Amino acid sequence: MLMAHPAVLEELLRRYEELRALYGGGDEGLARGLEDVTYTLCVSTGTRDIAAALVAAREQLQRSAPRAKAPASASVPA
Repeated sequence: MLMAHPAVLEELLRRYEELRALYGGGDEGLARGLEDVTYTLCVSTGTRDIAAALVAAREQLQRSAPRAKAPASASVPA
């Protein structure tokens, strides 16, 4: 399966959370934007609903985050 670039997922999550916070049910423009970002998150994560898409996107971002390496002195026994 193709994987979305982490920067793309970060932007999609940011947009989703922003639109979700602003959407109160009456603004058609916000509703359309929320539908669009929801669809794109689902496609980008290979899921069919937004709850699964959010979990998958966050897990993928966590896996792609650079891991902190232990300092060289910490790995050598004293």
